[in-house]
Amino acid sequence: MITLAIAGKPNCGKSTFFSAVTMAPVEIANYPFTTIDANHGVAYVRARCPCTELKIECTQCYKGIRFIPISMIDVAGLVPDAHQGRGLGNQFLDNLRQADAILHIIDASGATDSEGNPVDLGSHDPIQDIEFVEHEMTMWIYGILENNWPRIQRSAQQKTFSVHDAIADQFAGLGMTYNHIRDAEIKSGITFKTCTKEELIQFCKHLVRISKPMVVVANKADQAPEKTLEKLKGANISLASAASELALRKAEEGKFISYVPGDTDFTIRKNAGLSEAQKKGLGALKEYITHFGGTGVQQAVNHVVFDLLNYIVIYPVEDENRYCDGQGKVLPDAFLMKRGSTPHDLAYQVHSDIGDGFLYAVDAKKKMRIKENHELVDRDVIKIVSTNK
Repeated sequence: MITLAIAGKPNCGKSTFFSAVTMAPVEIANYPFTTIDANHGVAYVRARCPCTELKIECTQCYKGIRFIPISMIDVAGLVPDAHQGRGLGNQFLDNLRQADAILHIIDASGATDSEGNPVDLGSHDPIQDIEFVEHEMTMWIYGILENNWPRIQRSAQQKTFSVHDAIADQFAGLGMTYNHIRDAEIKSGITFKTCTKEELIQFCKHLVRISKPMVVVANKADQAPEKTLEKLKGANISLASAASELALRKAEEGKFISYVPGDTDFTIRKNAGLSEAQKKGLGALKEYITHFGGTGVQQAVNHVVFDLLNYIVIYPVEDENRYCDGQGKVLPDAFLMKRGSTPHDLAYQVHSDIGDGFLYAVDAKKKMRIKENHELVDRDVIKIVSTNK
C-alpha cells in the first residue's frame, strides 16, 4: 500500500488534515507538539470507475466514483534544527522512513511562527516555512552518511568496492535504492571520491527530493488574508482548509448533508433539522468550497498519488465479458500501479503465484489479448490468465 506522510511545523493543522482524510480520532489543539507519537490511518484516493463508460452496474463505487485505500502517517511537528535534536528531533525524521511521499503542510493564515507558536493572524510569512522541512531531512540524511563517510572513502580506493552500493546499504531502511543514489549523484554533479562536505550535502538534498518527493499544501486557507493567498498562488502552492473538509465529512457522517470527498459542492438533506447556527456554518463552508473549487484536501492527496508518484488505477477481473470475479462481483478490485506497469506486473500484484504462472492477459474493454510487456493505461480492465489461477 502507498504510504504518505503529513509533515510540517507544529500547530499548522497537520493533525486536522490527517483527521479529515482518515476520519480517525486524533488530539487537535492550538499549541505545539500536540502530536508526539505518529498517528497512522487509512486515507483514500478518488478515481473515476470504469462502470460508467462500460454502462454496467457496480457496487464498489459511489455514482461512478471509486475510492482506493492508501496509508497515511501524521508525524510529530518539526522545528528548525530538529536534525540536531531540537523539539522532538529525530523522532519526527525517523517516522518518515516508510513514506513514499510527503505532504508538507504550512499555515497559510500566518498565525504561527517558525516554532509553531501562535502569533497574530497574518504576522508570519508562510513562504518562509517552505524550505525548512527539506533542509531538516537533508541534514538528517547527511548526518547518517557523515558518520560512515571516512570508512566509505577509504574503501572506495579498492577496485571491487562500490560506493553506490555502500550508500544504498546505509539508507536501505529509508526506502532509498541504488537507483536513487545514482540519480542523486548525477543531479548533484559530484564525484564521491573527491567531493567536499558542501557537495555531499547537495547530494543528500537531491537524494531526499528523489526518494521522498514532497508537495507543499497551504492549510488554513479559509483564514488567510487575501494578500497572503495571492502570494501563495503566485508560488504555485496548493491551498486547502482541512477544518472545512473535516466539518463536511462529519456533517455527511451525521446525515445532515450529501457530500463526497473531493466534490466542489454539497447539498443539505431534507429534514436535516439544522439549527440557525448550523445553517450559517454550512453556508460559510459552501461559500468557501465554491470559491476555491473544493476544500483542497482530497485534491492534495490525489495530486501526490497520481501526479507526483505517477500512479494509475487498474481493475483486474476474472470474466472479461461480465467484468466480474468468480463470485460475480463486478469490478471487484482497484489496484494502484506505477505508470508504465505491464500485465505481468499486475499479475504479481494480484498474487505472486499468479505472476509466476503468467500466460497472457486480456483487455476486457476491447476483448483483445495483450502481451505481457504491454503498457497499461489508467482505468484499464484486465483479465490475467495464469497456470496457477
